Amino acid sequence: MRIAVNGVNYHVEAVGAGRPLLLLHGFTGSVRTWDRFVPDWSRTWRTVAVDLIGHGETDAPEDPERYTMEHTVRDLVGILDALEIADATVLGYSMGGRTALSLAMIWPERVSGLILESTSPGLETPEQREARIRQDEALADRIMREGLERFVEYWENLPLFAGLKRLSPELQQHIRFQRLRNRPLGLANSLRGMGTGRQPSWWASLASLPMPVLLVAGEQDAKFMEIAERMVSAIPHAEFVPVPNAGHTVHVEQAELFDTIVKEFLSGIPL
Repeated sequence: MRIAVNGVNYHVEAVGAGRPLLLLHGFTGSVRTWDRFVPDWSRTWRTVAVDLIGHGETDAPEDPERYTMEHTVRDLVGILDALEIADATVLGYSMGGRTALSLAMIWPERVSGLILESTSPGLETPEQREARIRQDEALADRIMREGLERFVEYWENLPLFAGLKRLSPELQQHIRFQRLRNRPLGLANSLRGMGTGRQPSWWASLASLPMPVLLVAGEQDAKFMEIAERMVSAIPHAEFVPVPNAGHTVHVEQAELFDTIVKEFLSGIPL
């Protein structure tokens, strides 16, 4: 379905009739990220998968300022309002996890539970944020200059996604096809507007989260393992599940185990 929020048309897929579970994909992803899980999860939960701004079938505005994290979480609240959802458990992967965490920070009354896969609360110092902004700006320029196909080839060969190389050629091609369905402008502006350097840093505010939080990271993803270990010590009602034989994309590399972990956490959220 299409939901118009604050001048942007969002692509949203809502399935099921139980308690709401909002699903937020990562950078270069879309609602298709969750196809492996939605048929099962929607038997108990009302899954609401959203193409984030600039991704999938959602609009890709020309102004990068429209993509800021503050604008994006306001849009998500508008989507919940349009679907008459008072609060939801939110599951986010990577960029989607940063978005889910930002939603919980800014609108905690709309988030009943939080599942963060391979997620960062942002960068702690102004120097780190400025360096990342410059890096993301250069990457955005590269996308616009070289085109989507060359960027996807570069992106899928980053060390961060080394675990995907162990997947079957068919599944690797499926993921590549999903990424190639995005638009250069949308991806470039996503980096410029809601990249890790541009978003608020939530490190100092993690102790204020009132809802139960599940942190998931792959044991082969050293950077996000360290981040998750720091986060779980700062969040009052948090648990951390490290996943063996997985890197950054736990939901793909260890799909069955990820499914089990998520459903166990959801079983503790009142229906």
